[in-house]
Amino acid sequence: MLKIVYRVCCGIDVHKTFVVACIAATNNEGVTTYRSHRFSTFTKGLKELAEWLKANSCSDVCMESTGKYWIPIYNILERTCKIVLAHPKYVKAIRGKKTDKRDAKWIADIFKHDLVAGSFIPTLVIRQLRDLMRYRYKLICLMSSEKARTQNCLTVSNIQIANVVSDTFGKSAQAIISKILENPLDTGFDIAPLIHCSMVKKIPQLEFAVDGLITPEQASKMKIIKQHFDSLMLCKLNLESIILGIAQPYLEQIGLVLSVPGIKDPFTAIAIIAEIGVDMSVFMTSKHLCSWAGLTPQNNESAGKKKTTRISRAGAYIKPLLVQCANAVVTSNKHPEIRNRYLALKKRRGHKKAIIAIARMMLTAIYQILKKNEPYNADLYKKADLLPQNREVTVEQAIFILQRQGFVVTKADAV
Repeated sequence: MLKIVYRVCCGIDVHKTFVVACIAATNNEGVTTYRSHRFSTFTKGLKELAEWLKANSCSDVCMESTGKYWIPIYNILERTCKIVLAHPKYVKAIRGKKTDKRDAKWIADIFKHDLVAGSFIPTLVIRQLRDLMRYRYKLICLMSSEKARTQNCLTVSNIQIANVVSDTFGKSAQAIISKILENPLDTGFDIAPLIHCSMVKKIPQLEFAVDGLITPEQASKMKIIKQHFDSLMLCKLNLESIILGIAQPYLEQIGLVLSVPGIKDPFTAIAIIAEIGVDMSVFMTSKHLCSWAGLTPQNNESAGKKKTTRISRAGAYIKPLLVQCANAVVTSNKHPEIRNRYLALKKRRGHKKAIIAIARMMLTAIYQILKKNEPYNADLYKKADLLPQNREVTVEQAIFILQRQGFVVTKADAV
């Protein structure tokens, strides 16, 4: 018999317009009775759900995370109930006997035995910060798309500024593009007053680069793209001011995260805190955090054979961010404890697996930093890489080391 952990609990099957709740109450003899009810997802209906749970002395609730529909329910029940939010694949009912009531009953049944793995749900402030940071990421993606469209317009018009300057969206390049858009048919203007003094040597090349043919249609398109880009930039700046106001209580933690190599931008540190929070007690170990972020190889073994060990799709926002920071830090010689480990892993496993390992190393450091409230300490990694003074190896290990170095080991003839 499975142990019943929650004597009175509730399973909720979440939909867009309604929810089905089922309370499972187990008496001292182990007999479970069920009460089901359907509620609307309007605020009034969710408040009725909270009152119904309170009337039945139920404070432990489990529900599946269906899209964004679980958030209004969580916001209402968060004050009065202990909520476990589960991934739908962990609470999916048996196919063939699946109805809304049976789904809610099945969730209640497996939850009363504590068989549901709950998702990490941070505090309300962190959730709000996470939502704003993810929206900021979307704005940056939109701005990058508009940059690509601008470059496409220049390419089809045979204006090759990108072949001369390093940044097409720099101050000098944008001044030249604005001059072209004022009068697309006039390509014989003087470039010298528009560029920075450091680019004087590139004037002859720039004159050849702007000698193209931009049609009025392409010019009109570029003006619309530039107007959209400027509006996106303004939205991003306004959003960042709101983010900085919400992040004020976490300035100390942001400073600690900024001490990690590869993390220089304050908004990068805010994005990391928005994803994982500042309370590391919700993760038992750093390995659990790395697994939650999708930076740990999978365990997939059957009949003694290991199948795929690729990382999971989890951490859709924090994983690319950490990989970007890892790519930045391994190119620098300022942090040998990270670069040396990357080079050693790259030699054996390749760049992709090595950079994931470095991202996992950085997230482990962030976990320890936030848990111990101490800045990054590179000496700990340097001490861990030091070999012991009195190192002993067996004959088999010595032969293996020599073979890895390319030596051919043969058995010596007896004298």
